[in-house]
Amino acid sequence: MNKKNEDELIKEVKEIFSGHLEQQGFRKTPERYAILEEIYRRSDHFDAEALYIHMKNQNYRVSRATVYNTLDLLVNCDLVKKHQFGKNLAQYEKSYGYKQHDHLICLDCGDVLEFCDPRIHQIKSMMGEVLKFKVIGHSLNLYGHCHGACSRTQNPGSGEQEPKKETMS
Repeated sequence: MNKKNEDELIKEVKEIFSGHLEQQGFRKTPERYAILEEIYRRSDHFDAEALYIHMKNQNYRVSRATVYNTLDLLVNCDLVKKHQFGKNLAQYEKSYGYKQHDHLICLDCGDVLEFCDPRIHQIKSMMGEVLKFKVIGHSLNLYGHCHGACSRTQNPGSGEQEPKKETMS
């Protein structure tokens, strides 16, 4: 996404967030908007603690509680999606203006890869028709091993570490 489009998207999500804050009776603080902007400049999945540390390193004056509370507000107004990828740690991603996608999650390193396959949409539509069910969304997370794409799985093959060779002295 180029800078102009990114800035336009950020302006749009700020307006949506402002409306949500007004409607819910919450204050519009510079810290909340800084968190929103920081999220919409990212291109990855992140956890609340990583966002907090990143913002502190960028010299933002935000508390840990403000980051967590703002994430909850952003999830409630559908600007951010919260995921629980099988670990105790929740991960987040921006969601406004982004197409439906699914995830591959590495059980070794925790990397999350996104993919989009139109056949999944076809299955959703077909199952809705067959079962007379109005499908309004879905979530598909596939778990496995990234086989050499991370430091924990550098050995090719089954994803398991090769046994160490013994030497005779």
